[in-house]
Parts: sequence; structure tokens; C-alpha cells
Amino acid sequence: MSTTEFSFQVEPEDAGQRLDVYLAEQDDPPLTRSQVRKFLDRGEVTVNGQQVKAGYKLREDDRIFWSHIPPTEPSIKAQAIALNLLYEDDEVAVVDKPVGMVVHPSIGHPDGTLVNALMHHFDELPTIGGELRPGIVHRIDKDTSGALAVTKTDRAHHHLSAQFRDHSIDRVYHALVFGPGLADEGTFDTLHGRDPNHRMRFTGRVPKGRHAVTHYRVMERYDSGAVLVECRLETGRTHQIRMHFADADAPLLGDALYGGRRTAQCSLIGRQALHARTLGFEHPDGQRVHCVANYPEDFEKALEALRAGRDWR
Repeated sequence: MSTTEFSFQVEPEDAGQRLDVYLAEQDDPPLTRSQVRKFLDRGEVTVNGQQVKAGYKLREDDRIFWSHIPPTEPSIKAQAIALNLLYEDDEVAVVDKPVGMVVHPSIGHPDGTLVNALMHHFDELPTIGGELRPGIVHRIDKDTSGALAVTKTDRAHHHLSAQFRDHSIDRVYHALVFGPGLADEGTFDTLHGRDPNHRMRFTGRVPKGRHAVTHYRVMERYDSGAVLVECRLETGRTHQIRMHFADADAPLLGDALYGGRRTAQCSLIGRQALHARTLGFEHPDGQRVHCVANYPEDFEKALEALRAGRDWR
């Protein structure tokens, strides 16, 4: 992709302003402040020949040089990416999403997503949920594996979306957490909102937010303090399981965002140990669809190591 070069000289009225704010206010290139920060982090911008941080306070006559590589636009082009289908008929499909696959295109992930694979495998998908999300009625995180439903008709999309709204979808996840003090079973019934101290995370410890409910039971305990838990979602908020167990002081193994120093560096698995195990819903024709996704290799090996008495640290 071609590089576009921009240069600016700071006028007296702009002295004292933050660099990221100044660049976001420019008409060209038209970018948000958060986008500008990403490009600053990539080292695209210099001030007086030196790389500086986003919070650098500008001085009169500072010379800013920006060698900008525009972000790749998201694409829903068909790509021949392999899919493991747990179920398929003329109206719906259930995909076993692999670890590392993003569900739909975005600026940060313009292609190589599940949607790009679906466009190749299926002749037609509904776009009710948005042009970049054809057939998608729900999502799971990039580094979470397992069962995910896809619709192939408008009728099916409306039917499944209604079930997600009224929480009648049967969703069971399996997770490995560090929870030696975790009760054998329980329910997390909390609010759900942005963590005021970490904008990438969510927490239930907010004064107001959406309702989030996770029911869990312990399936296995290991000598290292790790625990295999089964989680049934009553609601499906962003990062809900990861948030609930982190708030309960039992973070998921391998979770770099919520695990902190204790569990982020896990020797047994290199991502959050979370797998969408089963998915059940009512088909538009009235019958019940129930799918089970086998553990991926990394999750299975982590379980084998824990059962053999190996420490996860």
C-alpha cells in the first residue's frame, strides 16, 4: 500500500496542545484520535525529527512530519478459508470457530475473517445485521474457540436474533481458571460496563450498566489450583465470562487482558482458556438444533497436562 506524507508547522495558537489532539483535528488525513494514537505507536510521526509520544505538548514552530500508511479497508470478499461445520441446512449453520479467527471484518482485521470464509462456502447470506456482518447473529472473541451460529436466510436471522434477545439460546462454555477458592457452583449476577481504570476491559463493579448473568459449576480441580468450569450464559455480554471470573478473583488461564501477572503468562496455553462447547437453539422450522464442539488441540493438551499434575505457571 502506498505511503502518504504530511507535514505541519505549529502555529502560535496551537502551542501547548497535545500532539494526538492536534493531528486528529486536521482535515487531512481524516482520522479519529484513537486512530491517530495507533499510528503514533507505529512510529509514523516525528516532531523536529524525533519520535515522540501521543501526549507530547506542541511548541510554536514545531515541525511535524507524518509518513502515513492508510488503514486497509474492511472487505467481505470471498476467501477460500477452511471451515469446520458442526451443522448445516438450507437456513442455518453452526461453525466450529478456530482460535485466532476474527468473526467479521473491521479496520484492524480487514480480511481473513469468518465472514470472508462464509462468503466462499455459502451462495447467499442475509445482510440484516450489517453489510460487513452477513449471516452473523452473535460473536465470540478472536482467541475463543468453539460453536457459533450462522444464518443463511432473512427468516432464520430474525428467528435466531429473537432467541438471543430473549435469552432462550442454550450456550455452554468450558473454561480453565485459577480458582482454588472457587465454590463448586454458583451464579454471577452483576452489572456490565467499561472498567473506568482500563478501557479495554469490562467489569461488573460499575454504578450502572447492562445486566449480565453467568451460571457455573466446577467440573474438575487440579493440584496447581487450576479449575475446569462449565459456564451457562443467561446473557451474552462482551467478555462476560472473562469479566465475571476476573472480578471473582479467579481469572482464566492465559488471559492477557483480564489475568494480570498471575495468569496471563500460562505455560500450558497461549490464549484465554475459553471454549464455546455447546450451542442449542430452535430452528425456524420448529425443531431443536444442538451442537457440541470438541476441544481444540491447545485446550485438550492443557487439560491433559493438568490431569497429569503439571503446574500451569
